[in-house]
Amino acid sequence: MELDEINPNVLNVKPSAMRKFDHDISSDPDIIKLTLGEPNFDVPDHIKKAAIEAINTNCSHYPYYWGFQDLREAASTYYRDKFGYHYSADEIVVSVGATEALASTVKTLFKPGDAVIIPTPAYPLYEALMTLNQIKTIFVDTSDSGFVLTPEKIQKAVDDHPDLAVKGLILTDPNNPTGVAYTEAQIAALAPVLKQNKIWVISDEIYGELTYGQKHYTISKLLPEQTIVTNGLSKSHAMTGWRLGFVFGPHPFIDEIAKTHQFTVTAAASLVQYAATEALTHGQNDAAVMKKEYLKRRDFVVQNMSEAGFDVVHPGGAFYVFAKIPASLQMDSWQFVKTLAKDYHIGLMPGDPFGDNEYIRISYAASDDALAAAMKAVKQMVKDKNTVADRA
Repeated sequence: MELDEINPNVLNVKPSAMRKFDHDISSDPDIIKLTLGEPNFDVPDHIKKAAIEAINTNCSHYPYYWGFQDLREAASTYYRDKFGYHYSADEIVVSVGATEALASTVKTLFKPGDAVIIPTPAYPLYEALMTLNQIKTIFVDTSDSGFVLTPEKIQKAVDDHPDLAVKGLILTDPNNPTGVAYTEAQIAALAPVLKQNKIWVISDEIYGELTYGQKHYTISKLLPEQTIVTNGLSKSHAMTGWRLGFVFGPHPFIDEIAKTHQFTVTAAASLVQYAATEALTHGQNDAAVMKKEYLKRRDFVVQNMSEAGFDVVHPGGAFYVFAKIPASLQMDSWQFVKTLAKDYHIGLMPGDPFGDNEYIRISYAASDDALAAAMKAVKQMVKDKNTVADRA
């Protein structure tokens, strides 16, 4: 048997360049990493205690594939109160993280040959899911509109591809990697063109609780009949490794997504679901402490990167700073991060995997000491490179 005999859609997907780079630099014992979106906070104690209680009372049997009823009811109440979601428990599927939520949704909603709009810069997962499912991807550059998708850009994407059946849009709000958080007016502006063109919105709102100076506004309030929302507890409750997410959507479409979910993973782990019920029932303010710290860290990184000569996208949410490399350095994003890691022992993410090779991404979900060391190293690298350039 030959490798080229297996599913070509899998062969066409490359392993995550981000994960590989993070793995490669991890061999440096002196590396300080601001690479992955990994909160440096511990899971709140009341959630851990609920998981331990579930273990001790042998709550380890198969759950219903949609997820435990108590958890789905808690999710319905929690996200209604937080963001104004209007989904009953039977319109919610408990998934194995937001990634599986997205994967099951994409596989269910779209047929091979359909097209989906992805505003860039974007998290690389989305493109990989399209490739795996033989879905056409229409990338829409948002760098000239403040990294915000506009109704004009959506309509142009449709008009420029008359040969494609444009069936979907991936909307990430707040955005990874830019940290841009859409205002209510910006979200409202998108609804008419999406409705007119009958485009499904997959709204990835995993960073919805981490906004600064504004509230998160969900497009599901405007287009409930053609929106699927994905969310989870990785960022809001620092539960990245617990792999617990949600899919919210209208009947009968959520019923079909539930089938895809069932035959992909059976169900999310029962012990994690008990812990998640506790998180949503008694952890409404768990993100508040983290959010306060993230805001201070954001301002620190933005100030220092600006002082170093980077054009910085103003992050209204999430925990990333997306910064444009100074032209004087004459480096693309890979050259920059590899040099910074090798010579200065600081790990940042290149912008290239997100779709913009002129930028780098900094995760400020790290300690104050790590951020201070990183900013000092970035400034030193810029100074060193500019000094060499001046001598040339």
